[in-house]
Amino acid sequence: MSTIKSSSYVRFLNLMDVLDRINPGKRLDSIEESLLDKIVLSFHAKQSVLVGDLISLSELGSQATLHGRLKNLSAMGYIKMAANEDGRKKEVVPSKMAIKRYEEISKCLEKAVKTI
Repeated sequence: MSTIKSSSYVRFLNLMDVLDRINPGKRLDSIEESLLDKIVLSFHAKQSVLVGDLISLSELGSQATLHGRLKNLSAMGYIKMAANEDGRKKEVVPSKMAIKRYEEISKCLEKAVKTI
């Protein structure tokens, strides 16, 4: 019988819990995490992502819900919104704080998969 205690993913979840407790005011819900993942992935791929692109992700929620979550991410300092070239659409980019969060998550993942 294998124990769940030895699972790398369980170790990762525990490390993520510690990370969340270090920064309690900045805890994200699952929708905010999904949006931030999409923003960071687009940024990493050097592709621009617009507010309209994100609020059209119906699998994550209604447009009103997603717009509210984007406002939360902005208020918490995870994203920045800037008008694009024509000024009518807003491009969404991760902030330095968001990039740092993903670096910390990477460290947690690396630590979790190391054999003891």
